[in-house]
Amino acid sequence: MQAFVQQLIYGVQLGSLYALIALGYTMVYGVLRLINFAHGDVYMVGAFVGYYACTRWLPFRDIAAFPDAAARNIALLVVVLGLAMALCAVLGVVIERFAYRPLRNGLHAADAHFWGLVIAIPAAGAIASLRTPTGLAAFAVLGVGFGFALRPVMAWITRRSPPSPSRLNALITAIGVSLVLENGGLVVFGANPNFIPTLVPERTFHLPGAVQVGSSQLAILLVSLALMAGLRHIVLFTRRGKAMRAIAHDIEAAKLMGIDTDRVISFTFALGAALAGAGGVMVAALTHVKITPLFGLQPGIKAFVAAVLGGAGNIPGAALGGILMGLAEAFVAGSQYSTFRDAIAFCILIVILLVRPAGLLGRNVPEKV
Repeated sequence: MQAFVQQLIYGVQLGSLYALIALGYTMVYGVLRLINFAHGDVYMVGAFVGYYACTRWLPFRDIAAFPDAAARNIALLVVVLGLAMALCAVLGVVIERFAYRPLRNGLHAADAHFWGLVIAIPAAGAIASLRTPTGLAAFAVLGVGFGFALRPVMAWITRRSPPSPSRLNALITAIGVSLVLENGGLVVFGANPNFIPTLVPERTFHLPGAVQVGSSQLAILLVSLALMAGLRHIVLFTRRGKAMRAIAHDIEAAKLMGIDTDRVISFTFALGAALAGAGGVMVAALTHVKITPLFGLQPGIKAFVAAVLGGAGNIPGAALGGILMGLAEAFVAGSQYSTFRDAIAFCILIVILLVRPAGLLGRNVPEKV
């Protein structure tokens, strides 16, 4: 019984992280009917923002040498959480603006500068490491230069290429953005794994029945629940949340009602990316795992399965799917079949697609063809 409760606690904590990422998948799918495969890489960016903030940008103190600095480090961790969420939200807006919006509305001259910056990443990396001021300056100069060079090409493409709202094109673009982020991460952050050292004292709480809960587990669970409650409030009780629901119901009718759909879609991407960034920075800072540019690949896939399990486009379903995914993985990891802990996500995906393709809380919606 003690082992069961222990795995239950671990599964809920793990599931809350999956739920945070799955909410981003399901919100984007709800408004655009798009699977944003780059969402797991935003989680990776959040982890790296946490790494650099904790080790270089902010004045954290070594908790082993300065035990009295615990309160200061906890306060700084809250700042890091907000910083990672803000930067990931900006990244989500940039991805939507320059990768997905051109498919809906056509290309603009500003898109040339974005792709110029993307092209500049390997060039600047070859000149100097992007982690140095020289490398960043080279990246900016080359990006602006490539952007101006691409403006005539972009204008030529714009005249000959109408908007392409095809879901297949959007899906291919999502995979491309994911590859750009992963390989851009290899150039910018390097392939070596990074770790965040222990910044706050770790305590273990003893519950009845010899069950133990770590302070980091408790912190991740409480912050995740608070963020999900905040998201629920935004979606249900704010004007922007109502606009999101209107677009999810019928985007064309929402346009006719005067809703700025592009702005609301950008807000949706920002919201989902901020949640993914929060998950990444919490895992990186509190569990001391290895952080690499492929850090978000596996959690992203599992969160995608969680979104499908709960019902793609259904926000409570994504939260439920995340918790169920975490529980399934925790109990498999605690059994004699622990080597299959990662395979359980794919088994669940196959079963749910065969038995209930719309997900546990989703419903089948007929589509016009």
